Amino acid sequence: MQENFSLQPYNTFGVDVNAKYFIEVQTIDELKKAVLYSKDHHLSVLFLGGGSNILLTKNFDGLAIKLSLKGISEEDLSENEVLVTAKAGENWHELVLYSLEKNYGGLENLSLIPGNVGTSPMQNIGAYGTEIKDIFVSCTVLDLENLEIKIFGLEDCRFGYRDSIFKQEGKGKYVILEVSFKLTKKNHHIKTEYGAIKTELENLGITNPTIQDVSKAVINIRQSKLPDPNVIGNAGSFFKNPTIPLTQFEELKQKFENIPGYPNGDVVKVPAGWLIEQCGWKGKQIGNAASHKLQALVIVNATGNATGKEIFDFSTEIIRSVEEKFGITLEREVNII
Repeated sequence: MQENFSLQPYNTFGVDVNAKYFIEVQTIDELKKAVLYSKDHHLSVLFLGGGSNILLTKNFDGLAIKLSLKGISEEDLSENEVLVTAKAGENWHELVLYSLEKNYGGLENLSLIPGNVGTSPMQNIGAYGTEIKDIFVSCTVLDLENLEIKIFGLEDCRFGYRDSIFKQEGKGKYVILEVSFKLTKKNHHIKTEYGAIKTELENLGITNPTIQDVSKAVINIRQSKLPDPNVIGNAGSFFKNPTIPLTQFEELKQKFENIPGYPNGDVVKVPAGWLIEQCGWKGKQIGNAASHKLQALVIVNATGNATGKEIFDFSTEIIRSVEEKFGITLEREVNII
């Protein structure tokens, strides 16, 4: 265990804050001991995965626990299905690459999403027509109250849009230890209808795409418009795409005829990036924080010296201006600590 430890390398925004105490755990026993230590010393706990979905706004006056549980295992379910289980500390994109090397289908549309496996169910991460819930079977968790290990199935997790029980009533109660996914071995369901995948496949000269081709297209698209956290600090999409009533969307359409929307029954999902861009934020910088020049939905640590509060205040200004212009309140996707 280390004291007054800088968390700058452990968050993709690159915000330099300290944790009063820090420990890295590689086994469940080590994790339990660290949690017990925090209880015995009345310390609040911060669990760190890949650090790709948090904004640290101040020093953490407790114990930061880096989850580095590693390992991937498989179990054949049928001729066409395989259960792949990955420990929480596995890098998400590395798991996607693992599945593609084995020719297992289901994760390809989720290529290049930053972060670790353990946080994927928390957010119900998704991209290009696929969400975790589509291939999720179960996750094993540690109950922080009694240190018992429990298993959460699909229904137990109450997945919603970038949401789950772990962000609602289960927040702060559990630590995810491993996640199991049901993937296909041959009869893959190729999803190319969402976003720019079809166009990118055409650019690559591919007419009958494999799961590897879809992954390549997704990676190309993401790299063309999303900044690399290793180059400039960011946490990917900072805001959720808002869902508004159809009636409100139709009213907005009268005033803003080009407003894009994706109807689903009596509600419409509106791209947050478009709303932010219309308010003049794309590429705009205030102090050390900025909206990315290619994707307004991404807030970046433009100079590398931004504080968490600076980035948070910048996001507040974006929320205020979108609400003022469109009457839509954006919700942060990133967890604020």
